[in-house]
Amino acid sequence: MPLDATLRGIRQVGDRTLRIVERVGATVAFLGLTLAQSATSFRRFGLVIREIFYAGVQSLIIILVSGLFVGMVLGLQGHETLQNYGSEQSVGVLVALSLVRELGPVVSALLFASRAGSAITAEIGLMKATEQLSAMEMMAVSPISRVVAPRFWGGVFSMPVLAMLFSAMGIVGGFLVAVVVIGVDDGAFWSQMQAAVDFRHDIVNGIIKSVVFGIAVSAIATFEGYEAPPTAEGVSGATTRTVVSSSLAILALDLVMTAFMLKGWN
Repeated sequence: MPLDATLRGIRQVGDRTLRIVERVGATVAFLGLTLAQSATSFRRFGLVIREIFYAGVQSLIIILVSGLFVGMVLGLQGHETLQNYGSEQSVGVLVALSLVRELGPVVSALLFASRAGSAITAEIGLMKATEQLSAMEMMAVSPISRVVAPRFWGGVFSMPVLAMLFSAMGIVGGFLVAVVVIGVDDGAFWSQMQAAVDFRHDIVNGIIKSVVFGIAVSAIATFEGYEAPPTAEGVSGATTRTVVSSSLAILALDLVMTAFMLKGWN
């Protein structure tokens, strides 16, 4: 009996692993199909602009407010820690590097997946459930080029801008706490930050991360919506899978890219 239970557990783990690999492969194949049918999105760029508004502009409030509070927390925690070593004037460096390298791209991507990614999945899933996608196919209009691709590119273009705004707002929050509230010298705050933050190693790498996160979240969101079962329960499950899968993909990709970027610096 213990041997049978062990074999059954191993079999279940294997089945789940195969399903995950199959799902990842299907998402990558769907991404390739979306890229191949993206010409319409660029010929009629108004479709992409519309999706940038819905995915990016309507996510601005949560991004800016979250960035402000994250920067304030970094300012408080950073000053408390650096004060023990007599380096409280370097709090600006800690805030800027933490945001530009890691927290800006990662946290903004997680917020983007929760807000815009889930909305994209729900919208495409509902269009499938109400047979709008089938109607497009009957009229010889590709749903991928007309519906999926604009939403994909809208998310890809929005994500880097949102990440940069998150980081900028976080630096403002760190400044308010460290300089205005605590009393750190503002000249030291800005000058040490400018001297420590490197454009290529820090800012450019942060932008690269945000672009990759935007591709991953947009691909997952559109795939889950397009493949969702045409029922209310199916759309609900697809929306949940989008948030969970996107969050795990963001964290895994962040680990891989950080390792490669740190290796490139050495």
